[in-house]
Parts: sequence; structure tokens; C-alpha cells
Amino acid sequence: MNLKNIKVKKFKSNENNFLSTKLGKMVVNRVMQDGKKIKAEKIVLEVLSFLEEVSTENPIDIITLAIKHATPVVEVRTIRIRGANYKVPAPILAKRRISLAIKCIVKNARSTKGIPMKIALRNELFLAYNKQGESMKKKYEMHKLARANRAFTHFRWF
Repeated sequence: MNLKNIKVKKFKSNENNFLSTKLGKMVVNRVMQDGKKIKAEKIVLEVLSFLEEVSTENPIDIITLAIKHATPVVEVRTIRIRGANYKVPAPILAKRRISLAIKCIVKNARSTKGIPMKIALRNELFLAYNKQGESMKKKYEMHKLARANRAFTHFRWF
């Protein structure tokens, strides 16, 4: 294999910097399927270039704000006490919040059938950035369930 014949696509420095950040790695690892990391990186880079073309803002800021908007604060955990199951609201640690937000955004983008993943992910990121879409709906449902079960917060220590 001759190295001179291989074409290397040059990306802008901010895109490569995003992939080397902790958040960028989390997004790439969540988009990745069957261990195909290069394909996942390519999808994320194409999403960044789409966002740069469509919007006047920095695409990295759009992604970080979309993840921030889709981040839940409270989750409901099931606890069994004296033979009864209670749904107890509990605060989420910061790392798990970000992980849940990324997971929800990518899952909703993947569930959109008929369009490529790069376009579906871009659309879902835009919706989350504008506080709309399925990922925001899931966040609100989680908070609503936690608010409905706040009477059981005293079971949180069991």
C-alpha cells in the first residue's frame, strides 16, 4: 500500500478540537455502532459542517447548548419497601445527566426512519437547541413523573 496515493481530507481545526474534547468523544461513542468509530466520527464531523453552513453561530456552541437543554435534573428510581414498590425521585449526577441527554438525542435521531443519520442528528440537535422535539419531551416527562412522586422523597435514603 502506497501512502502517497491515500487522500487525507483536511478538516477545520475547531472540528478536530471538538472530537478531542470529552463531550465530543461522548457524542462519537454514542453515535458509534458495531465498533465503527471512524464512521461515527465522520457522521459527527458532517453534522458540524451542516450546522456551520445552516447557522451563523458556532456549531460547537449549538451542540453544547442542545445537550444542555436536553439534560434532565431529576430521575425516578424504583425502591421496594415492605413489599411495595415506590417510584422515588432522585437527583442525577452531572456526568450521568450529560450521558442521558446525549443518549436521548442520538436515540431519537436514530429512530427517525427514511433519512440519513447525519441529517436526522442535525435536525434533532436543532430541535433540542430550540427547546423542542422528542428529547425535550422525554426530559419534561421525566420531570413530571418526579414531581408527581415527590411525596416519596423520604424513601430516597433506603
